[in-house]
Amino acid sequence: MKAIVTGHTKGLGASLAHNLLARGVPVLGVARTRAPKLAAEFPELFDEVELDLADGTALAQWLDGRALADYLDGTGAVLLLNNAGMVSPVGPLEQQDPQAVLRAVALNVAAPLALSAAVARASSGAQRRILHISSGAGRNAYPGWSVYCGTKAALDHHARAVAMDEQHGVRICSLAPGVIDTGMQAEIRATPTASFPMRQRFVDLKETGSLADADECAERLVDYLLGAGYGDEVVADLRSLG
Repeated sequence: MKAIVTGHTKGLGASLAHNLLARGVPVLGVARTRAPKLAAEFPELFDEVELDLADGTALAQWLDGRALADYLDGTGAVLLLNNAGMVSPVGPLEQQDPQAVLRAVALNVAAPLALSAAVARASSGAQRRILHISSGAGRNAYPGWSVYCGTKAALDHHARAVAMDEQHGVRICSLAPGVIDTGMQAEIRATPTASFPMRQRFVDLKETGSLADADECAERLVDYLLGAGYGDEVVADLRSLG
């Protein structure tokens, strides 16, 4: 078994990568920067690629090469954790920079969809489990978050359609992990209320200690990913799973 984790250098992605490595699962991390602590702690199990997943050209060039196929060669099971994402741009349409919209869609949608297809093609014959890190924002619309809501909804619908293909050896889930105490939450709290009218809700979650711990969330998430029932619920919420 091998795992690929995008956005593995911080937040939930760092916790997911560490959790898998601690269980003895080799991990390939893909992000704009590197994770020296993971490399030092798990030198035999951890590999990483420095790649900006929001750069479609760079991602296409990497996928055109042999690196992914070589990494997956011979493995009997593959875990793909599409974790990397961004919440910006935030605000109503007239405040959104079109270039920022393109970047968000590239990172939040194009990259996970392309990686899912690439992993499936490169690991034919292996058991493949694909996890999209989604959000409640993909299922409930929030003012100021049209881009973020739209991109997360795209992941949910992608998972639904992939599951309908009933491909042998492929199980997929688009999973909302809950509201986690990460750098993304700090970014949300720093957003002006004029751009994101629901800002105070997230401030209150932080001040009342209601944010989930990233390591605890990763533990539950990996347990589910490795469990027998993974993918039975194609669009799910970690908080409601048994």
